[in-house]
Amino acid sequence: MNMKTFKYLKSNAFTSGASLGNPAACLFLENESLTPEQMQEIAAEHKGFVMEMVFCEKSKNADCKLTYYSSECEVDFCGHGTIATMYTFVKETPALMQKPVIVAETNRKGMIEVFNSIATEDAVYITAPDPIEHQVKPSIAQIEEILTLPKNSVRLDIPVRIIDAGLRTLIVPVKDLETEISVYPNEQSLRTFCINNDIDIILIFSKQTSNPSAFAHTRVFAPKFGYLEDPATGSGNSAFANYILSQKLWNGEPIVIEQGGNNRIFNAVKLKYQKGKVLFGGKATKKIEGVYLV
Repeated sequence: MNMKTFKYLKSNAFTSGASLGNPAACLFLENESLTPEQMQEIAAEHKGFVMEMVFCEKSKNADCKLTYYSSECEVDFCGHGTIATMYTFVKETPALMQKPVIVAETNRKGMIEVFNSIATEDAVYITAPDPIEHQVKPSIAQIEEILTLPKNSVRLDIPVRIIDAGLRTLIVPVKDLETEISVYPNEQSLRTFCINNDIDIILIFSKQTSNPSAFAHTRVFAPKFGYLEDPATGSGNSAFANYILSQKLWNGEPIVIEQGGNNRIFNAVKLKYQKGKVLFGGKATKKIEGVYLV
């Protein structure tokens, strides 16, 4: 039986200091190809090891093409997977390190730009897909109940909204940090809630932070993709960036979002607004490098 051999990387995105970031794995397909069924099978084999698999192949229209899978399904867009893949790919490819902007084609969300700030900030930034607003169907009481938030812990002075900036994100403002970092909803119940309300992920946030230099604290729940919580999220924080921009809570200057529950060292996601586009960014830490046989 002839097996195909692919370069394999496992990297953690949005690492900062001692934080562990968010793990993603990538297969570099070069001129070979895999069927969607093969990609899904490989992603399913990685359940519990990484949050998403990224498949990076050559593109006729860009520097590369990215396709994303969770253990459950193909994912429209994966911010942390893009950071994990592109940071390492750019840093280890001399021709790309010379380019200030790398263009990546995504399988479902079109072209995105990768801004190379490795030399100056030890980070890459990604353009978030343009935001799309959706109607919020569940009530605040229903949202508090499914998230196991105490009653009256959701702020009423700013709205709950659904914004798609890569993934359809329910954004919920919580009054205080201690409440926001302490809740752990039931994964299966939350998965059913998300599917029934056509929601990809849920982001809760507090303007109170642990690190005084951080702009806000976020958490992202993603049971639809086979796990309860995403420890550091590009697409969710991109939706959040569009939220705080349109609510006039942010002027677009570079900020850092800290993310995670009280069971981890918080991760760091960088945001900025440039030429009418939200950019999210960070660094990645390579953990495993080798070959993968299919």
